[in-house]
Amino acid sequence: MEEGLIRRKAVAQLAGVSEATVSRVLNGVGPVKEETRRRVMEAAKQLNYVPNALAQRFARQKSGNLGVILPLLPKVNVFSTYYFSEILSGIGHTAKHSGYDLLMLFREPGEPREYANLFRTQKVDACIILGAQNIPTDYDALEELQLEGHPFCLINQRFDGKPYNTVDADHRMGSFDAVTHLMQQGCQRIWFLNGPPVFSNSLDRLEGYRQALEAAGMTFDPDRVLAGNYSRKSGYAHAEAFAELIRTGQADAIIAANDRMAIGLLQGLKEKGVRAGADYALVGCDDSDGARLTDPPLTSIAVPFYEVGSEAASRLLGTLAETEPPVPFTVKLPVRLVARASSEV
Repeated sequence: MEEGLIRRKAVAQLAGVSEATVSRVLNGVGPVKEETRRRVMEAAKQLNYVPNALAQRFARQKSGNLGVILPLLPKVNVFSTYYFSEILSGIGHTAKHSGYDLLMLFREPGEPREYANLFRTQKVDACIILGAQNIPTDYDALEELQLEGHPFCLINQRFDGKPYNTVDADHRMGSFDAVTHLMQQGCQRIWFLNGPPVFSNSLDRLEGYRQALEAAGMTFDPDRVLAGNYSRKSGYAHAEAFAELIRTGQADAIIAANDRMAIGLLQGLKEKGVRAGADYALVGCDDSDGARLTDPPLTSIAVPFYEVGSEAASRLLGTLAETEPPVPFTVKLPVRLVARASSEV
């Protein structure tokens, strides 16, 4: 007989109950009277009996895993990017202190989003989804999770009108503050290099840009909004067009929706003899490590990605301990502008 079974039998004898009752009490499953539960716990404490954690998980039909779903991006090491590394660090730190392991799952573009199967096969107890897009495949997968009552949380993405758990940063306010800052520097012809509209944070940043212009009595011109894909390469690709706009006086400032695009644009314009902080003002978003290393250093909107990941994990895992149906949560963390030389003109 295994040592664990022998010790459980001893606990049962000391408490005056059956081994099955000991198992129910220690694994937290099934109905047990409070007096019985107390006797079993006291007996286990006297005998220094600690049940096997893996056995407890099987008894409770729990995996002990917090799933994190990540996009598999071509030619991008997500662990080396500031955005993903900060969020994952926040998630991982909080999960560890909550007694959970991380199970990271990558999905390729076009791959079926069979998120609900992760719960049906007991691979995860809850999951956090990064990179969700406002497209039919993602929408259908999230609806399936919601209908089946599986605990999940979206980071940096929301679907208006849907009661999904979400944790995000205030991207609208970030763009608003960036426009306000540039106007204080004397800029009047402010352009915006945005990300894809399938992400709600792209729409939020655009809304903040529009609102700030209108609050200052200026007209929002959609022709001054260009689209990238959040990569450094897409920022670099817009350098030629922006160089012409700056030289002809049609642009004196640019806001890029993330630092990677801003850095690519800054590099491309420098190669064409157009310098940030002298010929035009430039603002990025994220306040990544790279923002401090550019020449000139990049003004950027600081986004608390680590805290976003930590908050998502804390809130989501907290719902697993609730006895009542959890109330959906929506969290939006503040951002702040960090001014550097790239926006001084």
